[in-house]
Amino acid sequence: MAETIGTVACIGNPIADKGHGEEAYERAFDLLGREGERYGFAVMDLTGGSFEESLANARQHAELYDALVVVGGDGMIALGANAIGGSGKPLGIVAVGSGNDFARGLELPVNRIETAVEGIVGAIACGTSLDVDMGHVTGIGESASIDRYYAGMLSCGVDASINDRNHSHLPNGSLRYLAAVAVELTRLKAYGYHVRAVLADGRVDERDIVSPLLTVANSRHIGGGIEVCPYASFDDGLLDLVWLDHMPKLGELARIVPNVYNGRLLAHPLFGWRRVREVEISRIEGYPVPPMLMADGEYVGDLPVKVTAMDRALRVLVPPAVADQQLRRLDDRSSVVIRRDGRDSLTGEFVC
Repeated sequence: MAETIGTVACIGNPIADKGHGEEAYERAFDLLGREGERYGFAVMDLTGGSFEESLANARQHAELYDALVVVGGDGMIALGANAIGGSGKPLGIVAVGSGNDFARGLELPVNRIETAVEGIVGAIACGTSLDVDMGHVTGIGESASIDRYYAGMLSCGVDASINDRNHSHLPNGSLRYLAAVAVELTRLKAYGYHVRAVLADGRVDERDIVSPLLTVANSRHIGGGIEVCPYASFDDGLLDLVWLDHMPKLGELARIVPNVYNGRLLAHPLFGWRRVREVEISRIEGYPVPPMLMADGEYVGDLPVKVTAMDRALRVLVPPAVADQQLRRLDDRSSVVIRRDGRDSLTGEFVC
C-alpha cells in the first residue's frame, strides 16, 4: 500500500445487534479519531440511514477519503466490497456482528473493538494490507439489473433460506443461525439449476443440478463459523461451487452434521465441489422456485445470474504482524485439506 492515508471514512450499522450496533460504532469511531490525531489522519462519518444510503454515501464521496472502515457484521463487509472493491482503496474491518465470517477467515479480531482498531491503525501507520478475491454477481436476461460484489458466499438454495430466516428476532449469533438451520432442514426442497461453469483449468462443465443447496463460495465460513467450503482460498483467483449431490436421507444428514465445524464437510460424497473462474446459474422449470439469492447475508435478487471470480480485487487493512504470512498459510491449509479428503484439486472428484 504505497499511498499515504490522510482521511479515513467510517460507516456503521446502527440497527445491528438489536440496536447495540450504534454503541459499537461510536466506540470505534472515537478510538479511530483519537489515533488519527496521533498518526496524522482525519476521520469522517459516512453512515446513512440504511444499507443503500450508506453505500451511496461511500460511492459519492469517494474522492474525499483514502481508506474506508466498516463497523459491523458480514453485511457491512458487503457494503465495503461494493463501495471500494477494485479501486485500490483499502478496507478496514471492525467485526462486531453476529457472524463475522469474512473477518474470521482472515483471522482478524472478532467482537474486540479496541484490538480491531489497534490493528487498523497499525496497518495505516506501517502500510500493510492484503489483496483478496471477491465474487461479482451480474444478472442475465430478466435479472439484468443485478450488479453486486461479495466477499464471502453467494447462497442460492436452502443456504439462502437459512440466511433469510437468520434475519429473524431469534437469539443472536451462531445460536440464531443454528435455529434457522434446524427449521429449514425440516422443509428441504429440491431446486432445479442449470449450471455452466468455467473451471480452474479453463474447461467448461455444463450440467443440471437438482439439489436443495447450491453455493458459490469465496470464503470458508458461514453462520458464525460453519465451514461450508473448507477448501476456499482468498487469493487463488477462483471461487468454489458447492452443492448437495441429491436430496439427503436422514441418516446422511446425521453423518454430516458433526462435520459442520471441523473442516471435514466436503469429505462426504454427498457434496459436489468444483473450483471455478466463472459460473452461470439458471433455473430449471418444473421444480420449486429457488429462494432469493443472498450474498454476505444481504439480498441480491433472483436467477439467472453470472458469477465471476475477481482476482485480488479487494484490499484489506491487516495488522503488520500477520500481513506477510497470512494468505500463504491459508492457501497451504486449503491444499492440505483437499488432499486429506481424497479429492482431486482440478476435477473436484474423489481419487480412488
